[in-house]
This record gives sequence, structure tokens and C-alpha cells, in this order.
Amino acid sequence: MVKIVGIGGSLRPNSYTQLALQVAAQRLQAIGADVEILDIRQLQLPFCNGEKEYPGYPDVKRLRDTVSGADGLILATPEYHGGVSGVLKNALDLMSFEELSGKVTGLISVLGGQSNSNALNDLRLIVRWVHGWVIPEQIAIGQAWSAFNPEGKLLDEKLSQRFDDFAQSLVDSTRKLKGIN
Repeated sequence: MVKIVGIGGSLRPNSYTQLALQVAAQRLQAIGADVEILDIRQLQLPFCNGEKEYPGYPDVKRLRDTVSGADGLILATPEYHGGVSGVLKNALDLMSFEELSGKVTGLISVLGGQSNSNALNDLRLIVRWVHGWVIPEQIAIGQAWSAFNPEGKLLDEKLSQRFDDFAQSLVDSTRKLKGIN
């Protein structure tokens, strides 16, 4: 079974980024993946200062161990000022090649304005730098305030289909690249 860990880069309550991550997790589970979401809002993570260990922060070890045990990742971020959120970048900086190398990764960005791919391109560079593999399918949700109903369900059928394609690609690519049947 493919094990995927999702990390959302938003601290906002009622976050559209977290909603998008939940949708992706549900689609992955529907096709047989084991999915765990690490909610950064629930973790006590320090600012990365380049140290190897953070003994005063057990959640750093939890983050590293959880990601190490995964076959693949979903990284979801709100786009702030044309780039990846600082909180997601910090979480990634708290890890190293040891945790991230070889991870098959799917990317999601959420914006209040028009959809674009700046944050996705940032994440693609970061994942490549740590020797991870980013799937070609990616999701950018523009005008996120209009993408979900009050129950958190997607309103647009084409966007819903993109999530299905994204999930299938992440599972298929992870199986191929990690040699999982």
C-alpha cells in the first residue's frame, strides 16, 4: 500500500488550503492509499536556524519521522505575495535530504485571486533540490472562496476531476518510482 503524508502550509482557521488537502486525501484514500495529514497548526515547530537537532521541540522529530516513513507527499500552500507560505517553507527547512530525498510529491496551491503557478514553481524547485520527484499533475485553486460549498465540497466538476487525476497520478507514480505493487 502506498503511504502518503500531506502537509498544509496554512495556519488560518477554516483554511481553504486545508480543505484542498482534505479533498486530495479523500481521493487518495478512495483509490487505496494510506494517507496521514500533518496539521502544522497543531505542531510546535521553531523557526529553522540550520541546527541538526531541536531537542526542545519534539514535533520536529515527529515531522521528520512521519515524512521519513512515507512513500510520497502532498504539499499544499496558500500563495502569499507570489510564493510559497513561510510556514510550509519553514517546515521543509526543518527537514533534510534524509527525510525528503526520493519522495514522490504532488503540489497544491490556493489563492484568493486569480489562479497561477508561482507557489507551485517554488515548491517544484525545493522538492527537486532535495532530490524528490514531483508529479506533472498539480492543482492551483484561484478564488478559493468560491471553490467550495459550506460543507467543504468542491463546486466545479472540472476541478473535482483534476483532484481525481492528481490522486491517481500520485499513486501510480509512487508505485512506479518506489517499486510498490
